[in-house]
Amino acid sequence: MTALPAQPVVYEVNTRVWLGEIARRTGRPTGLGDVPKDCWDEITPSGVDAVWLMGVWERSPQGRAIALDDSELRGAFHAALPDAADDDIAGSPYCIRRYEVDAALGGAAGLVAARTELDRRGVGLLLDYVPNHVAPDSPWVGEYPEYFVRGDAEDLQRDPAGFLDTGRAVLARGRDPFFPPWPDVVQLNAFAPQLRRATAHLLGHIGRFCDGLRCDMAMLLMNDVFARTWGERVGPAPAADFWPDVISEVRTEHPRLIFAAEAYWDLEWALQQQGFDFCYDKRLYDRLLHESPEAVRGHLRAEEDYQRKLVRFLENHDEPRAAQTLEPAKERAAATLIATLPGATLWHEGQFTGRRVHLPVFLDRRPDEPADVSLRAFHERLLAGVHASGMRTGRWQLLDCEGWSDNDTGRDLVASCWTGPAGRFLTVVNLSAHPAQARVRLPWTELLGPATWELRDVLGSQRYERRGAELLESGLYVDLPPWGSHVLSVMSGSPPVS
Repeated sequence: MTALPAQPVVYEVNTRVWLGEIARRTGRPTGLGDVPKDCWDEITPSGVDAVWLMGVWERSPQGRAIALDDSELRGAFHAALPDAADDDIAGSPYCIRRYEVDAALGGAAGLVAARTELDRRGVGLLLDYVPNHVAPDSPWVGEYPEYFVRGDAEDLQRDPAGFLDTGRAVLARGRDPFFPPWPDVVQLNAFAPQLRRATAHLLGHIGRFCDGLRCDMAMLLMNDVFARTWGERVGPAPAADFWPDVISEVRTEHPRLIFAAEAYWDLEWALQQQGFDFCYDKRLYDRLLHESPEAVRGHLRAEEDYQRKLVRFLENHDEPRAAQTLEPAKERAAATLIATLPGATLWHEGQFTGRRVHLPVFLDRRPDEPADVSLRAFHERLLAGVHASGMRTGRWQLLDCEGWSDNDTGRDLVASCWTGPAGRFLTVVNLSAHPAQARVRLPWTELLGPATWELRDVLGSQRYERRGAELLESGLYVDLPPWGSHVLSVMSGSPPVS
C-alpha cells in the first residue's frame, strides 16, 4: 500500500477510454494488466501522488439498455461524439451491477497489476464507490430487498417512473431530493442497519485493492438529507449517521484507507466531521469560474485545517472541460492558484492537453482532439515545481494585498504563503483580465534588518533581490499582467554592499 501524503495530488483517468486508446495505438486488446510502462508514465508525471481509475467496476447490462433507449442521452452522446455507435456506449460507470472489475478491463488480476505498476512509481490508487444506489440487475436487488427503500403496488401505479417491481418487492428508484428519479438505479436505504453492515463489509473488501475511495454523492446518505428525501417511507433516523457507522468499521481493517466525498450544498464541513478525509470544493470551482477575485479570496479565509481537507479542481468527469470554460491565460492562473493552495488537488486526464469535449461517462470512446503541447508543459512544470519545492509540507495562510487611493487593482490579486521545513514560499495570482498592482504584506518577522533576500521563481529561472526591511515594513510590491502569477521561494541572500 502506498502511503499518500497529507494533501495528495490526484489524477483522474476514464479507464475504459484510456485503455481503448492504448489498444488502438498498440494494435492489440488492452486490459489493465497489459498497459505498456510508458503509458503508466504518461498518467503519473512528477508531482502526482495518486491515480483515480474511474469506472473499473462491472456496469449494468440493464442500465446500458435503458441508456440506449433514452433519446435525450442519445443526443448528448452524438453531441460529444458525432459518429457514436451502439458499441461505443458502455453504460454508466455509476450504474454498477457488481463491485468486480469488468472483465473487459482485465478483471481482478488486471487491477492488481495496475496497482503494482503504480506502487512501483510511489503512486497510490483511488477507486469509486457509489453508496446511494445500485443497478436494477445487481444481485442485491433479488437477494436483499431489506437493503432498499420499499414501495408497494399503489406507489408503482401512482409513480411508475419512481418505483420498480422486481417480482419479489416494489423498490424505489434512486434519486436525490432536487431531481426526478434516475431510471437506471435502485435506491438503497441508508437507515437500514443491514445495509450499513453490508456496505462496511464491501468497502473492507474493496480496500484491499486500493489506497482510497471516492464516494459518489456522499451527502445523500447523511441522516438529515436522507430523511428529507424519503420522509416517512424510511421512518425515523438512527441515532448514528451512516458515514461514521460505516467508516469507523472499515478503518478497523484499513486504518490508512482514504475516504474522499463528492459533496455539494455546503455540506463539506459536516462530512469532514463524519469521517471523510477530503470533500469536493465545488464552491471554489464556481467562484473561480463565475465570481469575482474578492469572492475567491473570501472563500479562502476559512480555517486552514478545514481547507486542508478539501479537494480543489478546475474540471472532472462531471464538469465541462477547463479549456472550454476558461480562456487559456485564465486557466493557467486558476491552475497556479489551485496547485498552491492547501488541500488535495484533482486533475483530469486530458485537462493538461487542452481537451474541450466533455465526454458523457456512458461512452468508452472520445473524439480526436489536437494536443496543446505548451499547455501540457505548463501543467507538468507546475505540478513538478510545487512538488519539488516541498512548500505544501508547511503551514499556509492567506495574505493581504494593499492598493492605493488611485489604484485599487490589488483587489484582483490573491496572495498566500507557505512556511515550513522546506522554506518560505509566496504565491500571488492576478485573477483579472487587466494588469494589477499592490503591496503584499508578508508574515515573516525574520525579514527585518538590512540583509538582502532573494525571491526565486519556483517554476522558472527568474530571481529578484529585495531588502528585508522593505519587504516587512512596506510589503512586497507586485505588478502582474492580466492573469499573471508569481510562485516564489524567499531565501536569505547576502548582506548588502555598504
